Amino acid sequence: MIEAIGLVKQYGDHVAVDHLNFKVEKGQILGFLGPNGAGKSTTMNMLTGYISATEGTILVNGYDMLEEPELAKKSIGYLPEQPPVYPDMTVTEYLKFVTELKKVPRKDRENEVERVIAVTQLEAMRNRLIQHLSKGYRQRVGIAQALVGNPEVIILDEPTVGLDPKQIIEIRDLMKSLAKEHTVLLSSHIMQEISAVCDHIMIISHGKLVLSGTPEELQQQANRGENIELEALGEKTRVMEIVSSVAGVSETEELAGERENSVALRIKSTEDLREALFHAFAKANLPLVKLVRNTKTLEDIFLEATSDKKEA
Repeated sequence: MIEAIGLVKQYGDHVAVDHLNFKVEKGQILGFLGPNGAGKSTTMNMLTGYISATEGTILVNGYDMLEEPELAKKSIGYLPEQPPVYPDMTVTEYLKFVTELKKVPRKDRENEVERVIAVTQLEAMRNRLIQHLSKGYRQRVGIAQALVGNPEVIILDEPTVGLDPKQIIEIRDLMKSLAKEHTVLLSSHIMQEISAVCDHIMIISHGKLVLSGTPEELQQQANRGENIELEALGEKTRVMEIVSSVAGVSETEELAGERENSVALRIKSTEDLREALFHAFAKANLPLVKLVRNTKTLEDIFLEATSDKKEA
C-alpha cells in the first residue's frame, strides 16, 4: 500500500533522509521509530505529499506521489502530532467541513460523518465544541478527520502524546481496529505503544534505515549472543567443568556471587541454555541458586541500533 524507493530529502548540504527504502503491506501496522532529528517527520511529510522528495519514488495504493498526486493523496488519511481541528466548531460541524474539503459527494456527506463518528466512538461528544473536549477526545476527532473518505492508508504521528493511561489504551484499541480495513503507519517515541500495537517495526537513524522486522524478529536478532547469569554452590573447578560440558556455551565471565561458597558466572551463548544447564547441575548433584536469562527490551534494541549513528 505504501512503498518508498530510494527516498532522499536534502536541504542544502544537509541530508535529512538518505536513500530510504521500505514497503508497508495492506492491513499492516508499521511502527516508525527514530531519535529526534532522525528524519521521521520529514519522511512522513513526503509520504503525505506535504513536501516533495529530492530524489526517489513514493507509491501510495499504486499511485505515484509525483505523477498522480491527487489520487495518491486521496488514498491517505493523516493525523499530524497536533490535530488540525477548529476549536470553535462542534465535532459534527468540523467533520462536515472535512467532508467538503475531501470532496466527498454531497449526497454521502451526512452518512460519512455518521460513519467516522461511530468508528471513533464520538457519539456522546458530537454536539460539543472541540475546545471543550479533553485531549483524548480531540485526538479521536483528529483520527476521525483522517478517516473521512475511507482512505486505504492511515498515517498517525505521535497519536497518544499527552494522554492519560486510560486514554492511551483507548486510542491503542482504536488503532488496532483500524488495521482491519486500513494500512496504518504509526510514528511514536513510546516503545510500549509500538510493541503493543504494531506488527512490524522500522527504525531509522540519520535518515537511514538501520533495523526492520516484526517485534519477534527484532527480539530474536537482539538476543543472539544473549547471556545467562548462573550461580551454583560448589568448587569453582567443578562448576566450570559442568558449564563447559553443555553444548552452546561460547564464553564465560566470572561474577561476584551473592552467597558464600558459590560460583557466579555470566554465560554467553547463541541460544537459551537454561534447561540444559539445569539438567547438567542436577545430574552432578550441585545446587543452583540462580539461573536467569537476560533479554533485551525494545528500548535496548532501539538504543543499540541508533547509538553509534550521527543524528540529523
